[in-house]
Amino acid sequence: MSSPESGSYDATEAAPHGKPRATEWPLWEVFIRGQHGLSHRHVGSLHAADAESAIKNARDVYTRRNEGVSIWVVEASAIAASSPEEKGPLYEPSNDKVYRHPTFFDIPDEVGAM
Repeated sequence: MSSPESGSYDATEAAPHGKPRATEWPLWEVFIRGQHGLSHRHVGSLHAADAESAIKNARDVYTRRNEGVSIWVVEASAIAASSPEEKGPLYEPSNDKVYRHPTFFDIPDEVGAM
């Protein structure tokens, strides 16, 4: 087995049962802003030793045809996310704010479909 220190580390190597090896590099989530886009979008993940390496690897993997103008990488362990199972309790308070829904407005016929 190779290691990150040797320079020939294969990030796809994994311990039995899918558990990460002690020497596995951190997982980074990659976001690219396209040339004609206004916001970054998630394009994938990769393993890298540090942020600088993650950006360079993301450039090589996800922008081979000059698709992007900006790359963000975020260490996956730094991302906090809600669970789909929490959808009800998480979004339920917005149902009490009916004034946020456009049901109280009359739209003139001249406007057409919105």
